[in-house]
Amino acid sequence: MLLTIDVGNTHTVLGLFDGEDIVEHWRISTDARRTADELAVLLHGLMGMHPLLGDELGDGIEGIAICSTVPSVLHELREVTRRYYGDVPAVLVEPGVKTGVPILMDNPKEVGADRIINALAAVELFGGPAVVVDFGTATTFDAVSARGEYVGGVIAPGIEISVEALGVKGAQLRKIELARPRSVIGKNTVEAMQSGILYGFAGQVDGVVQRMARELSDDPDEVTVIATGGLAPMVLGESSVIDEHEPWLTLIGLRLVYERNVARP
Repeated sequence: MLLTIDVGNTHTVLGLFDGEDIVEHWRISTDARRTADELAVLLHGLMGMHPLLGDELGDGIEGIAICSTVPSVLHELREVTRRYYGDVPAVLVEPGVKTGVPILMDNPKEVGADRIINALAAVELFGGPAVVVDFGTATTFDAVSARGEYVGGVIAPGIEISVEALGVKGAQLRKIELARPRSVIGKNTVEAMQSGILYGFAGQVDGVVQRMARELSDDPDEVTVIATGGLAPMVLGESSVIDEHEPWLTLIGLRLVYERNVARP
């Protein structure tokens, strides 16, 4: 089986693939202070619950693919693969790793590995041109050409960041639950904030994607819009531009990168 690990700023998502099928997944908090040994214990605890894996750390794992937006965590995961999975082929997405995605940016090294991985998976699953909207710590919009090239993107504050900022900076406001209000017009402060977050972000997604699609293609209607990320389900029902929802887009991209970089026996 292939273990895929996507380290984000807030959460780390792990997926277990049997061939092309994801058979298990976990979501944990990202903690840059965790050591390699602590990460190994955490992995052992999670995977020890799966019936297709053995009792010992590494049993049943035939490959590992990792991408990270947090350099310190990537460093510790590198140590995990060396110390605890020494005989298992591992691909850590960084400069020099083959993705098959041309990066048409002023400085390609500035682009987060997860965004390139998402572009790869989007083209593989849905073809180009496409826009990937990833609802994470930041809300990112990534443009992929018809040729599968990463041509650029947009970065906006994420939903949770906005909620926290309102609670901290608003003298009479507080942190609220991310939930759908009864109506757009809030009848109390909490519902008014929930409405602003939900419909505000849905409007942001629609406006940004429509502008990107016009730049990306002569026919904006041919651009496929894919949503991913932990907070995507909150906005799906309110956005008019999202065509596909793939919660495991980054993990699928990691599987594809692994296949491109590790020769099959």
